[in-house]
Amino acid sequence: MELKPEYFMKQALKQAEKAFAEEEVPIGCVVVAQNQIIGKGYNQVEKLNDPTAHAEMLAITAASTYLGSKYLNECDIYITVEPCLMCYGAIKNARIKNIFIGCLEPKHGFNNFINNTKGISVQKRILESESKELMKLFFVDKR
Repeated sequence: MELKPEYFMKQALKQAEKAFAEEEVPIGCVVVAQNQIIGKGYNQVEKLNDPTAHAEMLAITAASTYLGSKYLNECDIYITVEPCLMCYGAIKNARIKNIFIGCLEPKHGFNNFINNTKGISVQKRILESESKELMKLFFVDKR
């Protein structure tokens, strides 16, 4: 049975909730191959004191380890918030086939920097309100 994008985005949101609980920017991500999650991650920049410890980077690393390959060309990635340019670069370098995004990131999202998504399908606004709400809740206390 083929699972719908909403199912996998809910799994990414669960990862974002982990980040939120740890006072990290609440972004979550899962990498899917053949209808199965093979990599997941949430932002751990503060926890790991690592500016590259974004949800996408951790999920891609986990998926690559799982498959034993740096290429994830038969995989899809689900991210609660539009990836930054660094993470988009990693997604592109991993040759991930499809990107599913919860909500757009108007300041640091890759679309602000690049409009060339040639060879990659991008679907946006999947469970957008849930992704936005989690971000709003996180930043209420931070500002």
